[in-house]
Amino acid sequence: MKPSLSSTALLASALALGAASAHAAGTLTVCTESSPDGFDIAQYESSVTNDAAGRTLYDQLLAFKPDTTEVVPSLAEKWEVSPDGMTYTFSLRRGVKFHTTAWFKPTRDLNADDVIWSVNRINDKKHPAYAAARNGYVYWEGMGMSSLIKSVTKVDPYTVRFTLTRPESPFLADMAMEALGSVFSAEYGEQLQKSGKLEQLNTQPIGSGPFVFKSYQKDAIIRYTANTAYWGGVPKVDNLIFAITHDPNVRVQRLKAGECLVGTNMKPETVSTFDNDPNVRILRNSPLMTAYIAPNMKHKFLSDKRFREALALAFDKKTYMASVYGGNATPAVSFMPPSMWGYEKGLADRHDVEKAKQLVKASGYDGTELALFTRIGGAIDGKRAAELMQSDWARIGVKVRVQMMEWGELLKRAGRGDHDLTFVSWVSDNGDPDNFLTPNLSCASLAGGSNKSQWCHKPFEELLAAGRLEKDPKKRADIYIKAQKMIYDEVAAIPTVYPVNMTALNKRVEGFVPSPFSHSDFRSVSVK
Repeated sequence: MKPSLSSTALLASALALGAASAHAAGTLTVCTESSPDGFDIAQYESSVTNDAAGRTLYDQLLAFKPDTTEVVPSLAEKWEVSPDGMTYTFSLRRGVKFHTTAWFKPTRDLNADDVIWSVNRINDKKHPAYAAARNGYVYWEGMGMSSLIKSVTKVDPYTVRFTLTRPESPFLADMAMEALGSVFSAEYGEQLQKSGKLEQLNTQPIGSGPFVFKSYQKDAIIRYTANTAYWGGVPKVDNLIFAITHDPNVRVQRLKAGECLVGTNMKPETVSTFDNDPNVRILRNSPLMTAYIAPNMKHKFLSDKRFREALALAFDKKTYMASVYGGNATPAVSFMPPSMWGYEKGLADRHDVEKAKQLVKASGYDGTELALFTRIGGAIDGKRAAELMQSDWARIGVKVRVQMMEWGELLKRAGRGDHDLTFVSWVSDNGDPDNFLTPNLSCASLAGGSNKSQWCHKPFEELLAAGRLEKDPKKRADIYIKAQKMIYDEVAAIPTVYPVNMTALNKRVEGFVPSPFSHSDFRSVSVK
């Protein structure tokens, strides 16, 4: 039975807020599927948090040209790279204003001190603000940044120099990523440090981005106003509201009623309800994304490659794709998605239940029940997905219990290895293969918590290191093809599908451009 709009007092309240604001001039109300983990973008890795904070509140040193992976200027107007690839010098844009709020009023424009503070508070464990991150810096560590950046120094007030410990081909693209390249206010950080309130970086954020944070009611609503001093031009809407709507059926109702004008990460089973709706269209795009299952290789049985291969062979991908994604996906074989350069297209899809049974027996599996983590909410029905997998593995004698939890909790618990198996998905944040492989499967990402497979494999590390050092794109692609074959052979992950991302747009919304990184950028969106 579909829940009514008055299923809870909180939801009714949120709906009322959305209804009141969606029709106000210059207001964009967005239905999102879950709450952000916080607003200090450096601490988190989820797409939901990235939408709520990444390019909404903050600017990065560099940016990506819309709908591409091409790096373009942002806070840094130009840059120079030394011949040995060890030094990057960025010339900063002048006149960039930080947000003015009830809790902070800046006295100066953004400059080199802000870049240095932003990097050092994440990179230097002795920095006064380092320990303020309760979640740590998962992405930073997962990308190996702490071993890469030797120093960040001020050449002059508007020039900053990064000195690296090694050449790094993806470095410029990394500096366009929200979790790595965002610049925070040093003045605000120092103010919080003096008052002993550094945790407010996560709850009362200050950035220089297109929107200013106003308030957040957990699991209900986030309010922003346009940054009228934004260096990139004033946003085309006066107010931006994220109406957090966990129930996919309620999201549909809100979109049909015009209470929300945008719906992000729509569930496949709900989009057909808009087929004959003249007011809402579904925008589909294929982001640089792979959905997969991460086996915890530190746990018994899963440490055996034969057992992991059995799980992969038993997976009925055709049924899974139809039932969970409604056909809005393509079956995944390689860990990297087909639209990414360096994709290995020569890997064979594998499904052999009888061979899987033999491998399970050979591995010595004794019937122990394994824990499979799956999320509540999101773009797919996590419970259905887990039950299908549970059924596939039961056919080869493997017992699985399904544990459902919120996305942030799943990432945290799987990051520390509490799971046996977990559903994960990864969207590239910079279009470089290194960004797909290093954060998910490197030894550094194991220590940082983003490696949910708990895999640390020396031959794979050597390939990653070679890929980062190599400058020639063709040679780099060859390296990453070898890396994908190794992931496949070792069953370091079990790719499920390459999903199609679906966004619901009211006919009043103009200027929304889908991202290859599956992010939502509202700075150019208008409401007519």
